[in-house]
Amino acid sequence: MNYRIALLILTFLAAILFTGCDKKDEAVEVGFLIHAFDKERWENDRNYFVENVQELGGTVKVMDAENDADKQLAQAKELLANGVDVLVVVPVDQFAAAEIVKAAHAKNIKVISYDRLIKNCKLDFYVSTDNVEIGALQANYLTTIQPQGKYALIGGALSDNNSQLLYLGQRNVLQPLVERGDIEIVFNEFTEAWEENEGYDHGKALLKEHPDVDAIIAGNDELALGVIRATAEAGREGQILIAGMDADLRNLREIVAGNQTCTVYKPYEKLAATAADLAMKMARCEECEKTYQTVSNGEMLVPTVFHSGMIVNKENLQLTVISEGYQREEEVFK
Repeated sequence: MNYRIALLILTFLAAILFTGCDKKDEAVEVGFLIHAFDKERWENDRNYFVENVQELGGTVKVMDAENDADKQLAQAKELLANGVDVLVVVPVDQFAAAEIVKAAHAKNIKVISYDRLIKNCKLDFYVSTDNVEIGALQANYLTTIQPQGKYALIGGALSDNNSQLLYLGQRNVLQPLVERGDIEIVFNEFTEAWEENEGYDHGKALLKEHPDVDAIIAGNDELALGVIRATAEAGREGQILIAGMDADLRNLREIVAGNQTCTVYKPYEKLAATAADLAMKMARCEECEKTYQTVSNGEMLVPTVFHSGMIVNKENLQLTVISEGYQREEEVFK
């Protein structure tokens, strides 16, 4: 092929790839698709994310799918049709959300998966906490207090990849103790949703079969609240070690009251700031985070930024969620 013709073709292809990409002097709109505002933490994530994007010169269109995967796909298509520059998605369903990524890529729009990994697609970026590490934090903390006895695991929603990752971290800690005969796992179930009533139903079933259980690791604080309600009905409130995750206000009060042992605080402001920075850079075709890890989503190794969680208990409430400004002292000790 003639050299000049080949050069022209390459120039033409580059123009196609990068047309409309340089938006440094243009307004950037970010689509933030959230599964639902069904937990205390998600309003905080939304607020932090919007604030960070605005500080970087962009605007955010937020859409709530109300835990409906079909609705979330329709919302994604609406944002794409209206010319959004990048999508940040908290998926309703880890598998169904792959269609959102495909629809976005058909319009040359990049997608960041926030907190929950979207599986089996060519995902552009993933921002989350290391949930294997968080599961290990939960199990490590409880086994330090109760190195022997009967343990129960009540996992999160099966539709969320984080549930499996938390479980893996928990088992990484518990398995050697199980094999040594120090710990017996008497109950091990996932739920359909990260909801208090699911925690209550599973907690009630657990306590009916194993009223002498020593420790319960719940996937999140909503599930833990349901478990606490079940322990109260069984006359064992405050007698069983219970771990949760998310540092919700109601659960912090249960920790103060002695009914929950610990929770895990995720650095929501850092998560939101990272996602906002990446979204704006992607929209403007600027160079993104260099020090990322990679995580397999079943189709590819996805560039990933992880932030670490921290255990919150009665002794360190002041030094963690309160000093971080996530919760107010007067509200926690109300």
